[in-house]
Amino acid sequence: MSFGGEEAFGEKMIEETVEIDTDDGLMTVHGFCPDELREYPAVILYMDASGIREELKNMSRQITSQGYFCLLPDLYHRLGTIRFDPERRDGNRDDAMKDVVTACRLSLNNAGVMRDTKGMLAYLDGHERVRKGAKGCIGYCMSGQNVVSAIGTFPEHFQAGAALYGVGVVTEKEDSPHLLAGRMKGELYFGFAEVDDLVPDNVIPDLEAALKNNGIAYECKVFPGTRHGFCFEERAVYNRDAATEVWEKAFALFKRRLG
Repeated sequence: MSFGGEEAFGEKMIEETVEIDTDDGLMTVHGFCPDELREYPAVILYMDASGIREELKNMSRQITSQGYFCLLPDLYHRLGTIRFDPERRDGNRDDAMKDVVTACRLSLNNAGVMRDTKGMLAYLDGHERVRKGAKGCIGYCMSGQNVVSAIGTFPEHFQAGAALYGVGVVTEKEDSPHLLAGRMKGELYFGFAEVDDLVPDNVIPDLEAALKNNGIAYECKVFPGTRHGFCFEERAVYNRDAATEVWEKAFALFKRRLG
């Protein structure tokens, strides 16, 4: 499969936006790759509730700068093309905008995103720039659950996953991601905010119990003085020290498990 129509990003990176097949129709994905013609380990970046925007593309570029093929999927593809005003990512949205973002977020479920992931894995496995074998994933906010679900649903593919202030990682539903711990073979990293209304108090102890009981390699940290969203540089809650540590931990995990 060719990575045609390449657009240079500086002198060391190429980018492309393509549509790939999923069980629920075509999904737009954004691919980022070092420009040297060889194969790279793949990392999927699952978007947060604010959806596709330049901020997430820059984070994908950050991942690619470490020597990975990064794929950023538009998980809202079932709703059409959804883009939110980047000027409102600081938490100052009015109530109507908050309702729209929440409705989009709640339109997703683990089963649907895993169907999307199956399509992405097929795309990556056929790509001339992607190394066969172990893959990684990273997600923020609503997509923390997607990272945990991917590690448990596709254990032969995903060997590394990083979930930051993940929402829905532990629930009372039958498809709660933490219940997949018995299927996992990869390693996980979790970074939680100290103040986070979206992560109930039981989540971390229940998550750790499931992982420990199944012998899963993981690291979990609650960052003091942080609030939900602390990894996003363009938000008022951004915490540079915590975000930097998250990148360092994620890249160490990817290097350890993906090469």
